[in-house]
Amino acid sequence: MNNFECNNPVKVVFGKGVINRFPALIPEGSRIMVLYGGGSIKKNGIYEQVVAALQDYKVTEFSGIEPNPLYETCMKAVKVVEEQQVDFLLAVGGGSVIDATKFIASAVYYEGEPWDIVSKGGVISKVMPLGAVLTLAATGSEMNERAVISRASTSEKLSFASPLLFPQFAVMDPQVTYSLPAHQVANGVVDSFIHVIEQYLTYPANAKVQDYFAESLMKVIVEEGIKVLDNPSDYDIRANLMWAATNALNCWIGVGVPQDWSSHRLGYALTVQYGLDHAQTLAVVLPGVMEYMRKEKEAKILRLGETVFGITTGGTDERVTTTIQATENFFRQMGMKTRLSEYGISESAINALVEPVKQRGWKLGEHANIDWQAAREIFRLRL
Repeated sequence: MNNFECNNPVKVVFGKGVINRFPALIPEGSRIMVLYGGGSIKKNGIYEQVVAALQDYKVTEFSGIEPNPLYETCMKAVKVVEEQQVDFLLAVGGGSVIDATKFIASAVYYEGEPWDIVSKGGVISKVMPLGAVLTLAATGSEMNERAVISRASTSEKLSFASPLLFPQFAVMDPQVTYSLPAHQVANGVVDSFIHVIEQYLTYPANAKVQDYFAESLMKVIVEEGIKVLDNPSDYDIRANLMWAATNALNCWIGVGVPQDWSSHRLGYALTVQYGLDHAQTLAVVLPGVMEYMRKEKEAKILRLGETVFGITTGGTDERVTTTIQATENFFRQMGMKTRLSEYGISESAINALVEPVKQRGWKLGEHANIDWQAAREIFRLRL
């Protein structure tokens, strides 16, 4: 196991009817901006619960945050924050809303061009305090220090992180996810599963706690993910998926071990260029990464097959192949397409898809050996 430092300061308030609890976590007299997406929270009762809970505060609202949050939209929110003298940000939504809120919290105090935070690794020295009311189990952004932002004017999608960006609290009521459309539920299941994979499917580091924890999370996500589409109002299924998604990316399983994240980086181009949902891109790319890196990842692929999918027979090469197929089959059980051709994307598009890797000189993966040429081969495997 590698050396590590770990600190997660997020207070989690989890369970039925907990939305009314969060005002006690916000300083009295705060000027709050409530941020949300396209307005679905006004259809499922969440908005009314939040407004009622905040009746003793001065509240400003900002809506319209996109499923892949845009820098341009975030900067509009920054302007409102400054005009209204907001001093606390409350994200009500899924990972996109929370990610946008993290960027806004950083941009308000950033000296210089805020896009540099994302594009150039600009140092974040001060942020606005923020909290989250989670409405979709997927990204884990409610309990981590990272975010992803897109910029429409340059067709970029990039990630950033800072230990200052942990939310002060995460309020999580699994009941609010009952009314989500099936495709959003499936997206959340696949996204959280691959978050675990990115930290687990590398090479052995003799980190038994992290490995066993990761394997248990994947088993829960697979078992409950397959059931949730047929049982959308089962509280226990929803609770297990929500808590698994949070633990999939709250730092704990990733400390002291090598990490990959190439599927995420390669998938960004599919979102920017073709509008695919984040999880849809991952369901396409991950099997290609597994196949391209099958020798380097062999030991962990075998463990994945045995512990998560029950694959224990056959020779080594056969078990690796079967595990890759089982992973892809799971995505299909969740209703996901897993091939570029299924989205009408042909080989002629691959040059554009690998261009971000080429331009930025990225060397992806746990061995930093996936360059733009390797990325081209991975995409070809997914045609």
